[in-house]
Amino acid sequence: MTNNDSLAVVSQSGPSVTFFSVGSYHELGTVEVPSEPHELCFDPARRLLYCSIAYRSGYYHSNSGRAHEIAVIDPDERRLVEIIDLTPEHAPHGLVLDRDRDVLHISVEATDSAPGAVLALDPDSRKVLRRVPVEAPGPHWFTVTPDGRYAYSANKEAPYVSVVELETGRLLHRIPVPGSEGIDIAPDGSYVFVATPKGDFSAASRGDAGIVVIDTAEQRVVRTLPTQSVNFPVHTTSQGLVLTGELRLAEPEPGTEGLGTQTDGVLNVYSRADPGAELLGQVEVGRFPLTITSSPDGSTAYVANVVSSTVTVVDLPALRPLTTLSVPRAGEPGAHGLAYIPAP
Repeated sequence: MTNNDSLAVVSQSGPSVTFFSVGSYHELGTVEVPSEPHELCFDPARRLLYCSIAYRSGYYHSNSGRAHEIAVIDPDERRLVEIIDLTPEHAPHGLVLDRDRDVLHISVEATDSAPGAVLALDPDSRKVLRRVPVEAPGPHWFTVTPDGRYAYSANKEAPYVSVVELETGRLLHRIPVPGSEGIDIAPDGSYVFVATPKGDFSAASRGDAGIVVIDTAEQRVVRTLPTQSVNFPVHTTSQGLVLTGELRLAEPEPGTEGLGTQTDGVLNVYSRADPGAELLGQVEVGRFPLTITSSPDGSTAYVANVVSSTVTVVDLPALRPLTTLSVPRAGEPGAHGLAYIPAP
């Protein structure tokens, strides 16, 4: 982590990607992208930033049309380089780069004729190499094992996490969970952490919320870390901490449930990425934490809050906020995807 590193942040209604210095927290510049950008992934070998374009407007089942692009950005010159067209695939969300195999994995929603899937894209040719079905309609977040062989897909309303073999395209397991949102894997690949159940925007979702811990050797749930309310993002740091973004939900007036009914959320910080994880503490963040990333050394967390359109920067050893970054927006949804970009 150096003062020349930067943080890239999606603004869903920008629609744009804004860059901030991680040393001074000053805004460095903004790149306009097509409508409804969602997640980011940095490719250090090519020094390119990939941005998924999910919808024309709206969300998941409530949208005006599903998009089918990946925007390619030069983060050093801060300019749009190319638009990758994934047609006939649509609604790309999650992005995971396998640096050893040089493959970009992309989650896409189901079409009229095929279930949701994880695509394998060649970053050089920009061609899809294979489609790996997860047998669920809406895979958004997913994670890949450190050896690059398997993906674990959180499937929103589907009552299971899908485990697929990326080279062969085989569905290996359906691990029962009551719907799911964010997902990430321990640095050594031994456990996967999943936010359950499927989140919604109402006070009713305070129900049986928690973080499910999956043993990847036994392919079963071994513990659930209880939470007070629904969590959306899950992130594991290089130092083995587990971070989750928990919503705080106001009691809405009749007919007002939806995006915008949330109060300030919290970042939950757990001690280690295994079933013995304990809650070290909570840090207040903005409204509706939706994406989390961390610095390569694991000392700093960045939490994107979509309703307040801010990024809360958190000192993890001290469990305290360092600053709040404001992300420009043109409509209701604001800060979403994040990527930490080391200096050249």
